[in-house]
Amino acid sequence: MHFDSMYYPYASRRNTVYGRKGMVATSQPLAAEAGIEMIRKGGNAIDAAIATAAALTVVEPTSNGIGSDAFAIVWVDGKIHGLNASGYAPKNISIEKLKAEGYEKMPTFGKVPVTVPGTPAAWAELSKRFGVLPFEELFEPAIRYADEGFPLTPTLAFHWEAAFNKFKEVFHDDIFENWFKTFAPNERAPKAGEMWASPDHAYALKEIAATKAQSFYSGELADKIDQFFNQYKGYLTKEDLESYQPKWVDPIKVNYRGYDVWEIPPNGQGIIALMALNILKGYEFNEKDAIDTYHKQIEAIKLAFTDGLEYITQQDHMNVTVDQLLSDNYAGKRRQLIDGEALEPTPGEPQRGGTVYLSTADGEGNMVSFIQSNYMGFGSGVVIPGTGIAMQNRGHTFQLDENHVNALKPGKQTYHTIIPGFLSKDGQAVGPFGVMGGFMQPQGHVQVIMNTIDFALNPQAALDAPRWQWMKDKVIHVDPSFPEHIAQALHRRGHHVKRSLYHSEFGRGQIIWRDPDTGVLCGGTEPRTDGHIAVL
Repeated sequence: MHFDSMYYPYASRRNTVYGRKGMVATSQPLAAEAGIEMIRKGGNAIDAAIATAAALTVVEPTSNGIGSDAFAIVWVDGKIHGLNASGYAPKNISIEKLKAEGYEKMPTFGKVPVTVPGTPAAWAELSKRFGVLPFEELFEPAIRYADEGFPLTPTLAFHWEAAFNKFKEVFHDDIFENWFKTFAPNERAPKAGEMWASPDHAYALKEIAATKAQSFYSGELADKIDQFFNQYKGYLTKEDLESYQPKWVDPIKVNYRGYDVWEIPPNGQGIIALMALNILKGYEFNEKDAIDTYHKQIEAIKLAFTDGLEYITQQDHMNVTVDQLLSDNYAGKRRQLIDGEALEPTPGEPQRGGTVYLSTADGEGNMVSFIQSNYMGFGSGVVIPGTGIAMQNRGHTFQLDENHVNALKPGKQTYHTIIPGFLSKDGQAVGPFGVMGGFMQPQGHVQVIMNTIDFALNPQAALDAPRWQWMKDKVIHVDPSFPEHIAQALHRRGHHVKRSLYHSEFGRGQIIWRDPDTGVLCGGTEPRTDGHIAVL
C-alpha cells in the first residue's frame, strides 16, 4: 500500500494526556517509551530523562546525537537545579588562525564549527547526582533500537530526506564520507516506515554506558575522535575532551502574573524569553486571537532578541549582568518603545553596575526539563568512523569579529540556542516545558507561557495554537494555520508577514503540568512532529 505519510487533508485533534505515576513527553514515540520503561523498573524522572535522551540520539538523528550539547532543569524534593552541559571551543582554535585559513565568518559544516560535546557528560552527571537505577540500564532501549533498527516516523523521514538532498549537493570532501555511510547507506535517505539501524551507534552507546561516559572524554571513543580530527588537521583534541566538565548552575527567573518562569542563565538564550515576558507583564491581555495581543508579543520579542544577540555569550565574558537585563526598570524602558506600528529594533542600554526536547515526571514529584541538540539538523556533517557519533556544529554561532561579545576564543562557550523551561507557583512545581527549534525557542516559550497563563489553555491546546516567528527587522513568519485576518492586520501595522508552507519551522514542544494537591500529571505534545506521551 502506497500513501503520503505527510498528507493530512483534514483537521485532527489530540487530547491532553493524564497520569499519576509517571509521564514522558517527547518528539519520538520510541524515545518516550524508553523513558517510561525506566519508571516501570523503579527509576525516577531523572532516569527516565537520560534513557529518553539516549534513545533520541538513535531515533531522531536529524536533530541531535551523541556529539550534541545539553541543558537540564531538574526539580527534586522541592528544589530547582540547572545543568549547563554546553561545550567549549577547542583550545587550539582562534580567530587569527581561521582568518589565516581564509575564513571571514564561522563556517556551517566541517571540522571548524565543532565544539566539545557536552551531552554524554550531562547524562553521567544527572545520573550520579539524582538517578536511582544503574547507569548502564538506562541505555538498554537506545542500544536495542540501534542494534535491531526501527521504522522511521513521518516527520523524521521528511527532515532526513531534506538533509540528504542538501548534503549531497554541498558535501564533496572526504571528511563527510562517513555521514553518507551512516545515514544514507543505500545512497539515499530512508523513508517513513523503513527500517534503519546503526551498529556503530550501538557500540558507542555501550561504551558510554559501561564507563559512565569516560570513554567519550578520556578513553576509547576519545581516541577515535582525536585521531579523526588530527587526520583532517582539525582543532578538537583529546586534551579538550579530557578537560571538559558540565556545570551545575542556578536557574534564573521572572515572575509573570504570579508564576515563576525559569530558564538556564547565559550562555543560553533563555533570558530572551524572560526579558520578553518582563515587557509583556506590563500589559493586560483579555483575548488571545486579537491583533493587539499578537502585535505586542512580536514587538516584545523583537526588543528582547535584539538585546540578546548583542549581549549574550559565556556569562563571565558578558559586559552586562543578568540582573540588569531582567530588571523591571529596564523592561519598562523597552516597553515604552512599543506603539501601534511595527518597529525596527535596536539594542538597548541596560544600566551597567534541528534540537530535541523532553519532559519527564514521576509519581514522587520529581520532574525534568531536558534538551539536547546538534544545533543545525545533523550538525557539522562530521561523523566519527565506527561510532555513529555525529559531531555538533555549535561553534557556527561564534563571531570572527574580535570586538563582538560572542567573539571566538579558545576554551569559550558560544551563544547557545537550546533552552529548557520550567514553571512554578508559590514555591511548588507546576512543571517542565520547552519548544525546540533554533532561534524559535524563546519565541515559542513566550507564546506557550502566555497561552497557559493569560489564556488558560490546557497543555495540548497551548502547543496546538498557531505560531509566529520574528526573523529580522520587521519580518515575521506565520505558520500555515495562522489566522488570515490577523496576518492581514499585522501587515497593516507595518509587519512584513510571510506565511510558511510547513509547521516544522515553528518549533516542536512538550509540556507536563502537575497538580500539587493530587499529584496528577497532565501532558501535551507537539502536533508539528511525531510527538508522543508515555504515561503510567
